[in-house]
Amino acid sequence: EVQLVESGGGLVQAGGSLRLSCAASGFTFDDYAIAWFRQAPGKEREGVSCISSSDGSTSYVDFVKGRFTISSDNAKNTVYLQMNSLKPEDTAVYYCAANLGCSTWSHEYDYWGQGTQVTVSS
Repeated sequence: EVQLVESGGGLVQAGGSLRLSCAASGFTFDDYAIAWFRQAPGKEREGVSCISSSDGSTSYVDFVKGRFTISSDNAKNTVYLQMNSLKPEDTAVYYCAANLGCSTWSHEYDYWGQGTQVTVSS
């Protein structure tokens, strides 16, 4: 059974940090890219960052560059999203998703986690 399980969300003040984790199982981790998406209330789901488990290449959406860092521990089948300098507009449910390659299109992703809430207070 394929599973993606996010953790690490919570409530933080603006300027603070959180580290999200995405633990994967049930598929060959090294063959997949893992992405983080987020969805705020009333807004569409948007891509945040992606990492290729095979070669470690990464990508970020412009509004998180310099603040968020994605990384992967292939031995643990886990991807992390380190989020620094958080802003109230970062408040959203964060999801991780798996696909054979990084894509900005959420519909291309085969597997999804249940999401973890991140709330940034001003």
